[in-house]
Amino acid sequence: MSLVGSYVALSKPLVAAFPVFLLAWLRFGIGGAAMLHWLRRPMGELPMTVQTRSLLFLESFLGNFLFSICMLFGVSMTSAVSAGVIMASIPAVVALLSWAFLRERIGPRTWAAVACAAAGIALLAFAEAPAAEPALAHGRPAGNWLGNLLVLAAVLCEASYAVIGKKLTGALAPKRITAIINLWGFALVTPFGLYAARGFDFGAVAAGSWVLLLFYSLAASIWTVWLWMTGLKAVPASQAGVFTVMLPVAAALVGVFALGEHLGGVQLLAFAIALAGVLLATLPAKTPLAAPRW
Repeated sequence: MSLVGSYVALSKPLVAAFPVFLLAWLRFGIGGAAMLHWLRRPMGELPMTVQTRSLLFLESFLGNFLFSICMLFGVSMTSAVSAGVIMASIPAVVALLSWAFLRERIGPRTWAAVACAAAGIALLAFAEAPAAEPALAHGRPAGNWLGNLLVLAAVLCEASYAVIGKKLTGALAPKRITAIINLWGFALVTPFGLYAARGFDFGAVAAGSWVLLLFYSLAASIWTVWLWMTGLKAVPASQAGVFTVMLPVAAALVGVFALGEHLGGVQLLAFAIALAGVLLATLPAKTPLAAPRW
């Protein structure tokens, strides 16, 4: 999640250099070429069932394709503050979905961690920041109901990605999951990517943008997905959902140290609250002392 937040912030120059759908298409293409060998079924892994194939498609459709569309268009229709507050609900939605679909038990400490994560990001969203008011950039009123609804849909997509990923790690190796959902993402975005590529002047793209595109493709399609799926093999989805707090935290830190944005006292307080939630979720529980044997 920290790596996701980092490349989200660093992708700003890429969005200026490439159309969104062309950028997504190139990302999936470069990532797929780098992990073609991960598509092969490892020894000992059972053949995929119809349910597993369906979950792989949903994982890519919701977590790769639909999430990006809902978030990009949603933020363009509402204020950044409203979008940030709505996105703060991701850990709670992950916990609820894991309880509803995976029958995971949600303990008091996990709920407290979810509350800290939500409070921290909400406080961060409300804090005064230079980039916090692009609400009317497209002439749309702040708080537009459709924009808020699209951002909420993006939250559901991201939460579903975490929960479905937990289900998939019980059937497939993390590397194979990573390669297959990237392949589905490439297939889904190809028509839009080809349309965006028509008439695009690839020669006008600076060399630095191509290097950044390579990093973005490897990080978004390979490293982050593999790390997430590997972690989900050992961590409950409800607990893993708390770590989505690191996405906006890392993005803001990269904005401060790499892009020169301002970080005030309220933002620092928000980070402290959010990180307290991560500590609550990850500190080992106390093991009860064994009864003495007389």
